[in-house]
Amino acid sequence: MKKGITPIKAILFTGLLILAAGVLTAADVPDNIAIENSGYDNDKLGPVNLNHLEHNTEYGIECTECHHEYVDGQNVWKEDDPVKKCVECHDPNKSEGDVKKLQMAFHNNCRNCHKEVGGEAPSTKCMDCHSKKK
Repeated sequence: MKKGITPIKAILFTGLLILAAGVLTAADVPDNIAIENSGYDNDKLGPVNLNHLEHNTEYGIECTECHHEYVDGQNVWKEDDPVKKCVECHDPNKSEGDVKKLQMAFHNNCRNCHKEVGGEAPSTKCMDCHSKKK
């Protein structure tokens, strides 16, 4: 009997490496994210506590629904790309061209998605996602 790496062992080992890399990468993503006032002039409602894990696993929201980097009108962001803070591109107080101000970027993305999925969304009521302002 020959010893060494057989094709089956090589395939299994490669599969385990890919699985381990996926688990380690997923561990870097927080389950919950607080979307808080990041310098808005007008902040009427409190922060939103977003259950990141639930949106992805239970609701099947793709990462590119929220994470993006546009080049020539196309979202070129991929899952293994770094995640920028929204405020790096979205100014808290003014829109510039197609880049909406931060609060509108959140509202357009979150509120519109909740409306689109309708009865499948947990809620379309503001205070079901926003915490009371402190």
